[in-house]
Amino acid sequence: MNASLPTVSVPRSLSRREAIQQILAVTALASTLNLRGFAAELNPPGIGFDPNLLKKEIPWPRLLTDAEKRTVTALCDLIIPADEFGPAASAVGVPDFIDEWVSAPYEQQVKDRAIIRTGIVWLEREAQTRFGKGFADSAGAQQSEILEAIVTEGTDARKQGRAFFKLMRDRVAGGYYTTREGWAAIGYTGNVPLVDFPGPPPEALAHAGLA
Repeated sequence: MNASLPTVSVPRSLSRREAIQQILAVTALASTLNLRGFAAELNPPGIGFDPNLLKKEIPWPRLLTDAEKRTVTALCDLIIPADEFGPAASAVGVPDFIDEWVSAPYEQQVKDRAIIRTGIVWLEREAQTRFGKGFADSAGAQQSEILEAIVTEGTDARKQGRAFFKLMRDRVAGGYYTTREGWAAIGYTGNVPLVDFPGPPPEALAHAGLA
């Protein structure tokens, strides 16, 4: 194995309904946490009511091509790689979540679609210019070099790349941290049955001035 090549996780495929349900989870989480701007942009008219998830058919096709999906998968795993806290983004189906997100016909998703698909073209062109190969085929250090340049090289030519990367970073994180694996990565356990109901720990009582 060539040690310079990026480590690629085995991508997990999401069904159409799983991907749609994850979109709904992202929007619900944003609303629950009262993330004002984030919640507003993630709640387009119609989400939550259509498509009918009790039916087999989803009323729009997934739009990303195989080549676009491959680039997205590589970028997802660069944003959230496998580590001691959890699996890589692709291993929990984030590329399919992104595909479903940009394919949905709602206002925010259509806006994101334009940025993401144009950004993929930009990313591929940048990789070809720098390394003579596509982004997914570039070594991990080369992929990181492109993203580092987006952040540090403050030229007008990088503005498109920065907007694309910021959007992808946010959407990848949204998709990842609404999975069980993502919850585990941040130590969230959710509702679990308890044998008894202990009171607040001493540290909490002391912080509240009650101990």
